Amino acid sequence: MSASLSAGARELHRMAARRAADGLALAASPTFALMALSTGAWGHDVGQMLCVGEPGLQIGGMTIMYLLMSIFHLAPWLRLLRATKPEAA
Repeated sequence: MSASLSAGARELHRMAARRAADGLALAASPTFALMALSTGAWGHDVGQMLCVGEPGLQIGGMTIMYLLMSIFHLAPWLRLLRATKPEAA
């Protein structure tokens, strides 16, 4: 398939793939943060979301894991903030 594409079309495909990868990288940290919040609020059992459980956050293994994953995936956001920050003269 790629042999039949022109050089310009291959470059467009590469740019589209890079943009998709960048978007996925930026989506990871907020997604894990929301998962940590929902797991901490409702627990790991989906049935607990429908029933009244114990009040407060339930900090367990999965909540901690999601928080760590959110922190580990902050690098794309930090690069984006660094790239958009105005240069100090």
